[in-house]
Amino acid sequence: MTIKTVSSREFNQHVSKAKKDAEQGPVVITTRGRPAHVLLNISEYQDLINEKLKITDLLALPGTEDIELKTPKLNDQAQAADLF
Repeated sequence: MTIKTVSSREFNQHVSKAKKDAEQGPVVITTRGRPAHVLLNISEYQDLINEKLKITDLLALPGTEDIELKTPKLNDQAQAADLF
């Protein structure tokens, strides 16, 4: 599967080419250089909505390199179990 990236302007000027490219894999459409939309063929879309994605899969998507993942600091302390 190939992932193609096009600008919004290119997409608007060549919609049929983007649709044809989407048959080979996702087409990422950028706005001002940043990913804004993804064009998929219907079978890929149906597979996607029927599949539960893991966070690692989502973070591996194109355009996510600059996203900062903020995780809360946990202050929970382990306690001994009371078995009696």
